[in-house]
Amino acid sequence: MKKTARINASLKFLLTTAIVVSTISNVEAQAVLENSPRLILQITIDQLRGDMPASILDQCRPGGFRYLYENGIIYENAHHRHSSTETVVGHATLATGADPADHGLTSNIWFDRKLGRKVYNIEDDRYELLSHHQGKMGNLQKDPTIQVAKSEGRSPATILTTTFSDELALSTNGKSKIFAVSVKDRGAVPMAGKAGKAFWFSTKTGGFVSSSYYYQALPSWVIKWNQKELSKTYANTHWELLNDQSTYRFGEYDDMPWEINFPGFGVVFPHPYGSADSPLFNTLLTLSPAGDELTNLFTQELILQEELGQDDVTDYLSISFSTTDYIGHIFGASSLEIEDNLLRVDKILSELFEFVDKHIGLDKTLIVFSSDHGTPEVPARLNQFGVEAQYFYPDSVEKQKVIESVKAKFGLGSELISEFSHPYFYLNEQIIREKGLDIHEVSRSIAAELPKIKGIAYAITSIDLLEGKLPDTKLNRQILRNFHPERSGDIYLVLEPHWFVNDFDGLTVASSHGSPWNYDTFVPIIFAGNGLEPKSIFRPVETVDIALTLSQYIRIKAPSGATGSPLIEVLER
Repeated sequence: MKKTARINASLKFLLTTAIVVSTISNVEAQAVLENSPRLILQITIDQLRGDMPASILDQCRPGGFRYLYENGIIYENAHHRHSSTETVVGHATLATGADPADHGLTSNIWFDRKLGRKVYNIEDDRYELLSHHQGKMGNLQKDPTIQVAKSEGRSPATILTTTFSDELALSTNGKSKIFAVSVKDRGAVPMAGKAGKAFWFSTKTGGFVSSSYYYQALPSWVIKWNQKELSKTYANTHWELLNDQSTYRFGEYDDMPWEINFPGFGVVFPHPYGSADSPLFNTLLTLSPAGDELTNLFTQELILQEELGQDDVTDYLSISFSTTDYIGHIFGASSLEIEDNLLRVDKILSELFEFVDKHIGLDKTLIVFSSDHGTPEVPARLNQFGVEAQYFYPDSVEKQKVIESVKAKFGLGSELISEFSHPYFYLNEQIIREKGLDIHEVSRSIAAELPKIKGIAYAITSIDLLEGKLPDTKLNRQILRNFHPERSGDIYLVLEPHWFVNDFDGLTVASSHGSPWNYDTFVPIIFAGNGLEPKSIFRPVETVDIALTLSQYIRIKAPSGATGSPLIEVLER
């Protein structure tokens, strides 16, 4: 009897424990469900160096940058950890949590050895561009800022790993609504991944477009929105200062000698947009806050029409605001134009957050805020402060004596460098083969001589990257994370700090990012909304941490190439 009683007591204890554990588990599961955001809103400001928002915070209105900095978890020491700090590279890294070596988008443009030409990162002639009028756009003149793409078609096919948005779609069996919007196609496509939908601004039509990868024809609401021709409301108006000029830090520096006088736009305020009939009209909109304003209006319509955040299934929306990048290239990071633009970005963010709070609720929205890369200062401005800085011209390298000596060594009279596609030199493989030479020996000989040219800090061969023959330094790790054997060139070129190639998609510019130095890798990372408690974190973190943090926040599988570490402050809720 006593044994039976003991057994019954044990069974009762185990049953009670199981019920308690089950109850706790159900409570935890319910808490997770209740805390899960209805919308993940990922905002990327193109070319926003990490210090730039704080530099204008005292001029900001409530609700924009102030909302993020007063209510968010701010990572004050955040960097991209790869070396080629360009737009598509940064966006793909934010989307995948992977290094470029793994996600494959190693630069905006690379030389495809099989095709024998340069290719644009997301071009895909299998998918046509969709018109905002009647479907497929057909043969239209190419965007003047993208010189190498042979097709208007776009797709995410070149991305080699999954994105966070892909994993979100998989985890909800396709129930999550996933969208990405930007002025730039390369700012939208990587964030939408393969499972979402991407829209971007067309400088030919003045509306937002997509490709046949995503739709057979644009949704009717997009067509109706484009038919409003909101871009034309800027016709015969100007980009004027938001505030009195005397209130700006750079108010007395409106006309600087290094600023680029883009045709019809000028270098001083007010900047005219001109007639809507001008072939450059829509391009000028992207060189001003107008591009981001249109992006914001289109995104708000998308939220309403696609009913984002209206049920218990988490949706995802990426917005990449592009015009800070264009303005920075033309006028420089420390310019009156950039300062005014940042204040207007602040206004846009304030309006966007108010809209999201009204229609979804900021308490039900997780915001993640960052940038695809930082930016340098203009060389002439640095010179004013005693910092040596210059422009570098890759086309001149072939004519340098040190390269002539390499040619003589190997008996080469023809051009030895066939292409420069930042940051790589591609060698003339045909000539090297015809001479029966070892391309690895030739590339190492060139790399040994290149640092003798003023402005070049390092030159690293791809064969040394493949064979792991480099010292374990921060810079070498950055370059290795950027290396893909089929897309990278023969020699990786690292310029001295503050030396720049003043070229952007074939246009002469005042400054250009793309280096592994801190001013180009330094970006903000802020998480806000959804009940997060504000705090500032000063330990080093990396942009590859973002996708993994998002995955763990909603407890789904991480993207296939993600290599970051979860940001514990975001997860401790």
